[in-house]
Amino acid sequence: MVAELRVLNAGYVGDRVASTVALIRDGDTVVIVDPGMVADRQQILGPLADLGVDPESVTDVIFSHHHPDHTINAALFLNARYHDHWAYYLDDQWVSRDAEGFALSDAISLIRTPGHTAEDITTLVDTADGLVALTHVWWHAEGPPKDPFATDAVALAASRARILALNPVLIVPGHGPAFTPDPTTPR
Repeated sequence: MVAELRVLNAGYVGDRVASTVALIRDGDTVVIVDPGMVADRQQILGPLADLGVDPESVTDVIFSHHHPDHTINAALFLNARYHDHWAYYLDDQWVSRDAEGFALSDAISLIRTPGHTAEDITTLVDTADGLVALTHVWWHAEGPPKDPFATDAVALAASRARILALNPVLIVPGHGPAFTPDPTTPR
């Protein structure tokens, strides 16, 4: 099985900040990754409408980590389960589970990738083009080489190495356009 992935908003960081927001569809599973800060909510809702996706049809929302710039627009998706590193949440249910190896569908799964925070997770998606990793272990294609907010630089380097060892064809970073990893990708 393969999923379809679309970046709804390529994030950025500087004097202003916006998260990269992505849509993944795999059959009946409709996922939003990191519905965080954007200049205008239409930067999320507009592309969804263009793709024929009603926010109420989103089944799952994934937080790479709990910083507000990645979570602030979660309430746009009223019917979704919300996933983080140790559970998923639906209405008043808190269902404990480790993110490591958790599959949302045949083509969408989660792994733990600490470093930026101790609770970071990466979403792995099997697409027609190959494996894609949606992750905050890189803010953008240039890294940064050393994350100035990393809670654990050693864990961050290990998480980067783990993702690169999976040979993804594309990385969707936390605050920038998707990129193809190469030998210059910060380790």
